Amino acid sequence: MKKEVMLVTGAGQISMAIARRMGFGRKVILGDKKKENADAIAKIMNDAGFDVVPMEMDLSSRESILTLIAEGQKYGEIKMLVNGAGVSPSQAPVEAILKVDLYGTAVLLEEVGKVIAEGGTGVTISSQSGWRMPALTAEQDELLATTPTEELLKLAILQPENIRDTLHAYQMAKRCNEKRVMAESVKWGERGARLNDIAPGIIVTPLAIDEFNGPRGDFYKNMFAKCPAGRPGTADEVANVAELLMSPAGAFITGSTILMDGGATASYFYGPLKPEQ
Repeated sequence: MKKEVMLVTGAGQISMAIARRMGFGRKVILGDKKKENADAIAKIMNDAGFDVVPMEMDLSSRESILTLIAEGQKYGEIKMLVNGAGVSPSQAPVEAILKVDLYGTAVLLEEVGKVIAEGGTGVTISSQSGWRMPALTAEQDELLATTPTEELLKLAILQPENIRDTLHAYQMAKRCNEKRVMAESVKWGERGARLNDIAPGIIVTPLAIDEFNGPRGDFYKNMFAKCPAGRPGTADEVANVAELLMSPAGAFITGSTILMDGGATASYFYGPLKPEQ
């Protein structure tokens, strides 16, 4: 029996929370670079009544992305995409961050956009981090949004001499994600589908815990202590936003980024988190 298909990348807490919220009654194809992570999340969900197929999948590889899509198409039309895959500044070097978070996301949105069914929806997870980076020029933003995927990593602004460190690489990748969502949403719209982006602040996940224990741990702890919410967020709160964006209630929202960071960005510009001059 054919089912609507949800593609999910990244077997983490945010991906699982969104898949549990929106994946009922659908075939969920879950890809992660570490197959054991996908297996573990699939077992939790299947034991709870979902229908999940785990796969090994590398977001930095177009071939791997196409394999994920092809697997989904065996079961029916691809109706939903949740992109929660990525690496953080404490987990990977600059080159890997740009290859996975920036290039890989661009390829995924492009390839799924070629096959997404009418009425389909997608969300990708970026980060508040891209909002704290100084504004780029309009020309640079357009290059990030529209440069052919195989040319992206050749852009001058992404060359090693122009990337300060892994945090800067991560910020550039997340800025690119948001611009890419805007450009790709126009193409998705031609198929009657919608695409949006969620930029979370500090969400308690294994990835975040790596950051708490990494070289910028004190920075992140100070951030959520001094943001208006006074705490980090949870994966289920991200799923709340994804549910709006992916349901009929969000039918007029496409090409958008929803910043949900407990007010950390607001505090960074206009409150106690503002850097000293």
